[in-house]
Amino acid sequence: MKSTNQLILSELRDDHRNMAIILDLLEETAATTKAGNDPDFLLIEEIMRYMMVYADAVHHPKEDLIFAELQTHRPDLAEGLDDVPEDHWLIAALGTRLRSDVDAIIAGAAVRREQLIGDIKQYVKRLRSHMHWEEDDLFPRVDKMIAEDPHGIDVGDSLRIKDPVFEPEIESAFRRVMASLQDR
Repeated sequence: MKSTNQLILSELRDDHRNMAIILDLLEETAATTKAGNDPDFLLIEEIMRYMMVYADAVHHPKEDLIFAELQTHRPDLAEGLDDVPEDHWLIAALGTRLRSDVDAIIAGAAVRREQLIGDIKQYVKRLRSHMHWEEDDLFPRVDKMIAEDPHGIDVGDSLRIKDPVFEPEIESAFRRVMASLQDR
């Protein structure tokens, strides 16, 4: 039976797979925009709302808790990882900038196509790079800590919030995202 800590780490890995799917969808909208077509701005807005209310507000804080436990209980495994919280902050800032672009467009303001494409690409590149780094470096360190003492750290049931898009019951605020994913 998996410990709570193993379950949380498994959830984080599932989140990465799900977020990669969402980033694929976001990249497709950038390609549509680059080709000279107007993307579904409401879809981009919904994607970024999802990234802010789930990835930034739930997923990254879970990782920060796991990282804090690693620093506290196994500082030897946490060496060289001090940038984790700052990287989460930077990703959130890039997401906020992209969401501001889309909100401005929806409100009728002029936003250059190149700016929107650039902000999408920068956000996607940074988040993908971050997730790959966590999968290749951070998570294996946490796996080692948990393997050596599966119940020795405690993140408990903190932040046990369901994913509003990838759970069986999808929140109505994200139906456009799900419809786009089903059309792929």
